[in-house]
Amino acid sequence: MWAELLPVGRSAASGGYRRFAWNTADAECRAWFEQQARDRGLAYELDRNGNQWAWLGDPDEGGAVVTGSHLDSVPDGGAFDGPLGVVSAFAALDELRTRGARFARPLAIVNFGDEEGARFGVACIGSRLTAGVLSREAAYELRDADGVRLPDAMERAGQDPTAIGADRERLARIGAFVELHVEQGRHLAEQRPVGVASAIWPHGRWRFDFHGEANHAGTTRIEDRRDPMLTYATTVLAARKKARLAGALATFGKVAVEPNGTNAIASLVRGWLDSRAADEPTLTALVAEIERTAAERGERDGVRVELTRESYTPVVDFDGPLRDRLAAVLGGAPVLPTGAGHDAGILASAVPTAMLFVRNPSGVSHSPAEHAETADCLAGVAALADVLEDLACQ
Repeated sequence: MWAELLPVGRSAASGGYRRFAWNTADAECRAWFEQQARDRGLAYELDRNGNQWAWLGDPDEGGAVVTGSHLDSVPDGGAFDGPLGVVSAFAALDELRTRGARFARPLAIVNFGDEEGARFGVACIGSRLTAGVLSREAAYELRDADGVRLPDAMERAGQDPTAIGADRERLARIGAFVELHVEQGRHLAEQRPVGVASAIWPHGRWRFDFHGEANHAGTTRIEDRRDPMLTYATTVLAARKKARLAGALATFGKVAVEPNGTNAIASLVRGWLDSRAADEPTLTALVAEIERTAAERGERDGVRVELTRESYTPVVDFDGPLRDRLAAVLGGAPVLPTGAGHDAGILASAVPTAMLFVRNPSGVSHSPAEHAETADCLAGVAALADVLEDLACQ
């Protein structure tokens, strides 16, 4: 399974992946998922929000145990973030069947659509729509860098966009959701190959618009300029400093410039801030401080600053009894928090959720250098099989 997925959406230039929602690579990943389901005699289902499901047993019985993750990527992302959870889910089912496990509850494997938000700017779109966290009206307003609307992209890919929205009936089927994921950090590096998640830090994405005045780079005096690039650059540096002082994280990883000419002073700079902290008051205060700094610098530069919050996820504490049960099944596995968002975090408000992390020796993620050792991945499969056996089998 892993070898089949490796070439899909991979850039020959960078070695990273460009599996974005509703593009050709995404379609190939979806076809792969459907084939894996059918090869195992599972009932395949595509829900109204573009999420894929593979069912063992009757989903209408309720109390289903669900596992899985996502198959899309960030721009030039690594091979493990997302796909490891989906591949491991199918492999864990194979392992349970080899053990002769007798299932007492329905079991499902899921591939949530557009988890990374690389194309439309909002993470976890598939699970957000399902949980009702993202409304159909808000989803219809989302556009990619080329101006393509989300519903239009879905329709071109063969999905009916008129049906998207909260799916309470589907959530009511689920008794527990367990997502396996490569660790995006190094907490497990010197510990065991598999750990259990305790919580997800609150996090969000904010767009800063720096409005200046376009002009000639070679003829406009320094004192006559209204250059938004200066305000943007100062804001980036301030974000790093203030995050460090707060014990939090702040990253400007995406920027767009107009008119984007080498010999032109920019008229507009858009910068996207990703910020995360251990608690919501710290995060709120941090973003407010970054905004204040940007506005003060903007006044000096003759630049108008606008801030738009594009997405936000509050702190997620995973279901305590389920978390403790997983750690016990795995013989006292390490329990650790994460700053990365996941579909499990979105669903946590509606169903009991938990996560398993597979050790990442370097801690690198969202990069072609992302890696996990094969032995640790196999340990993850065995751990997931043990957890599913405890939750779903007699």
